[in-house]
Amino acid sequence: MNRKKKINQTLKSKAKKANAKLRTNNKPKYIAKADREALAVAQTEIVPLETVPLPDVSGLTH
Repeated sequence: MNRKKKINQTLKSKAKKANAKLRTNNKPKYIAKADREALAVAQTEIVPLETVPLPDVSGLTH
């Protein structure tokens, strides 16, 4: 390789590495299939508030 090409290649690679450090990763972290299934089971076990019967407060007076 000639000298100019080698220098340009080195500078480009350093610039590319610097830009890679600055970029943020918007991709969500990978969750294994077994962990996703465990989370889904855990979420289905949680009882929503609408299904919980509320105590009868009509007989109480202040």
